Amino acid sequence: MSPKTFTKQYINGQWKSGSSEKYVDNVNPYTQQTIVSIPSANEDDLNEAYGAAEEVQKFWMEIPPAQKQDYFDQLLKVVNERKEEIIDWLVKEAGSTLIKAEVEFQAAAGIIREASSFPTRMTGQILPSNTPGKENRVYRSPKGVIGVIGPWNFPFHLAMRSIAPAIVTGNTVVVKPASETPVTSGLLIADLFEEAGFPQGVLNVIVGRGSEIGDAFVTHPAAKLISFTGSTEVGSHIGELAGKYIKDTALELGGNNAMIVLDDADIDKAVDAAAFGKYLHQGQICMSLNRIIVDESVHEDFIERFKEKVESLKVGDPSERDTVIGPLINSGAVERIQADLNASIEEGAEVLTGGKADGSVFQPTVLTGVTNDMPVAEKEMFGPVSSIIKVSSEEEAIKVANGTPYGLSGSVFTRNVHRGVEVAKRVETGMIHINDQSVNDEAHVAFGGEKESGTGRFGGEWALDKFTTVKWIGVMNGYREFPF
Repeated sequence: MSPKTFTKQYINGQWKSGSSEKYVDNVNPYTQQTIVSIPSANEDDLNEAYGAAEEVQKFWMEIPPAQKQDYFDQLLKVVNERKEEIIDWLVKEAGSTLIKAEVEFQAAAGIIREASSFPTRMTGQILPSNTPGKENRVYRSPKGVIGVIGPWNFPFHLAMRSIAPAIVTGNTVVVKPASETPVTSGLLIADLFEEAGFPQGVLNVIVGRGSEIGDAFVTHPAAKLISFTGSTEVGSHIGELAGKYIKDTALELGGNNAMIVLDDADIDKAVDAAAFGKYLHQGQICMSLNRIIVDESVHEDFIERFKEKVESLKVGDPSERDTVIGPLINSGAVERIQADLNASIEEGAEVLTGGKADGSVFQPTVLTGVTNDMPVAEKEMFGPVSSIIKVSSEEEAIKVANGTPYGLSGSVFTRNVHRGVEVAKRVETGMIHINDQSVNDEAHVAFGGEKESGTGRFGGEWALDKFTTVKWIGVMNGYREFPF
C-alpha cells in the first residue's frame, strides 16, 4: 500500500504497519466521515523508533552546517511544491478553513526558513578565567533525541515548530502526532522529509493513542527533551513524568487571553482585530482571545459594531472560499462549549448573537454582562464564543486581565502607544500586542507563556537554546600550582 494513503507508521525511513491491535480513526470534523483508519503503534514500535533515532543521531550531528542547510532548502522546496496537498489535508483533517490553512502554511514555511539559519548560529564562547594561564571555552551541541507530541489545532505548523529546529541543530526526532490529526501533525511531515532526502532515522513518526503509548513516549530513556503543545492538564502530567526522569521539556499550554479596549481606542480597528483574534479557526487556538475587556465609556459602541461584524462572518463548509467559521474538532467540543455557555447564561451573561450549534459547527457567539468568575471567562473556551467584560478604568482592566492562572498572549487597544506599552508591561503574559490582536507567531521572535501557560520559549535564538546544550571546557596553557 502506498504511504500516501497514510495508514502506516514511519520508522527508520520505512513505512510499516503499527503492531497494536487497535486503530486510530482519522475523522473529518465537518462531514464526520472517516478519512482513513490507521493500525496503531504499540511500545514495540515506540522502542524501534527511538532506537532508530538514537542510532543515527551521532552521524547526523557531524554533518557540516552547509549540508544541513541544503537539506532544509530542499525541504522548503518540497513543501512549497506540495502546498495544495498540505492545505487540502488541513481542511479535511483539522477542519481548517481555507483562510486558516493559508495562515498555517505560511507560518510553517517561516519556521523552516528560520531554522535553516541555525547551523551557522550554533556559536560557542571563550571566556576569561580567574586562574592564570587558563581559558574557558563553551561549546554548543545538540541534546540528542527529541520527542515531539503534535497538537491537532495548528497541527502542521506547531509540529514543525519543534521538528525543524530540533533536527537542523543536530538532534534526531520521534513524533507522536495528535490522534485527531495524525497526518498533518506527523505522517505528512515524514513524507515531506523523505522526499527532501533526509537520512533514515532522522525523523520518525508513530501514531498511537496516549492511553497505550503516551507515558512511555515521555519516559523513554532515549528522549532527552519532550516538546508538547496542548492543554495545561496534559502538559502538567508530561512535566511531572519528565521531572521524575530528569528530562527537559518545552511546554506550550493553554491560554485565557484578553484584549483590553481602553477609553481612547479606535473602535473600528479594535472590532476588526477582535473578530480575527477570536474567530480564526473557530477560536481553537491557544492564543485566541477569550475575553474582551472594554472600558465602560466605549462599551456600547464596541458591542454594537462587534455584533454587526460577527453576524457578517460566513459560517459552514471549511472548503468553501471565504468561510470563516468551520467545524469544531469533534462532538465533545460542541457539548463542552454549550454546557459552559448555558451555565454562564444562568449566572447572568446575555447572548448578543449566536449561541447554538448545527452539527459540529458552532455559531459565532458574543456574550455581554460577563464576569471573570463565569465559566466562559474562567475557562479556556477553545471555541467561537466571545466574552465581553465591561470595566470602569484602566486599573480595573489590568486586574481583570490578570485574574486567571493563564498567561500566554494578549492585546491592548489605545491611540496612545506609550500608554499601551505601559499597560502591556503590567499584564502577566508571555506575549502581548499593542493595537493588534493576540494571534501572532513569527518564527524569529520568542514565543511562550507565563504561569500555567507553559515553560520555555520557541522561535529564533530561544528555540536554538532550547534544542541545544552547552559544555564548559577549561583549558590550561601550561600547568597550575595547587595548595596540596
